[in-house]
Amino acid sequence: MKVTEHIAQAKNTLVSFEVLPPLKGKTISSLYDHLDPLMEFKPSWINVTYHRSETMFKKKADGTFEKVDVRKRPGTVGICAAIMNHYKIDAVPHLICGGFTKRETEDALIDLNFLGIDNVLVLRGDAAKNETSFEPEKDGNFFAIDLLKQVAHLNNGVYVDKDILNGSKTNFCMGVAGYPEKHFEAPNLEIDLARMKEKVDAGAEYIMTQMFFDNQKFFDFVKSCRDMGITVPIIPGLKPITTKKQLSVLPRIFHVDIPTDLSNEVLKCKTDADVEAVGTKWLIQQSKELKKFGVPVLHYYTLGKPKVIWNVVKETL
Repeated sequence: MKVTEHIAQAKNTLVSFEVLPPLKGKTISSLYDHLDPLMEFKPSWINVTYHRSETMFKKKADGTFEKVDVRKRPGTVGICAAIMNHYKIDAVPHLICGGFTKRETEDALIDLNFLGIDNVLVLRGDAAKNETSFEPEKDGNFFAIDLLKQVAHLNNGVYVDKDILNGSKTNFCMGVAGYPEKHFEAPNLEIDLARMKEKVDAGAEYIMTQMFFDNQKFFDFVKSCRDMGITVPIIPGLKPITTKKQLSVLPRIFHVDIPTDLSNEVLKCKTDADVEAVGTKWLIQQSKELKKFGVPVLHYYTLGKPKVIWNVVKETL
């Protein structure tokens, strides 16, 4: 079922979760152990992130170095299939520009379609670790809107290979990312919102936001989107703070602000267990306020903290 269909049929606020594929060498059981407790809340779908390969240089026996690509978290398509088979719920794979040519993207979309996957979250993705700025593959998509248009073309039966005539049409529901505090590469929020509107006009059917810790920023973001004529569902992405280190890591990597009240409480903590308690309490309050605001879905980035998320959802729904 499509994300938009889940939302349209819902009588109350839905819940969904996001997971990482297991590290290479781990089994699927590690993911099931992560998700099993959360199934109590009957999530409408599970998002599965995609991690592009990393370029590394390995020293050879003759002393020279060889450039190799390493996939640390393989298997997004396979993980989606496993989740759907194991839990009988929908899986939403992330689809990124980085690391794919347009033909490889098309092949991945065909595989997803064969598996009966109805949804994709369309993202540009981050720059590779050895790049100072994002660089697409040769003959790949540069921007998320380019990737979005490719999915839309396939939904209309238009393939990269122009020799394919009367090709079968896919029917993907396309989501895109939204940034309540603006994308860090955008010069200002107005331009960022204009780009968002372009994605919606190109076929995006819902928006999934970057994490945030100040609900007012989400409320303002929603209002700005509506004022611009963006009417699709906007789903808040939520994550708990569980360590002091995150006070510096999250703003640096994800370009989000930590509210003063939250950071002050975290700084008072003596242990990570204390921080986890503070972060859980904050996220419960966030969730309750967002639910009262009328968000269609509460989407939680579980990221190795299923127990915290379980406690939050238990107190919220």
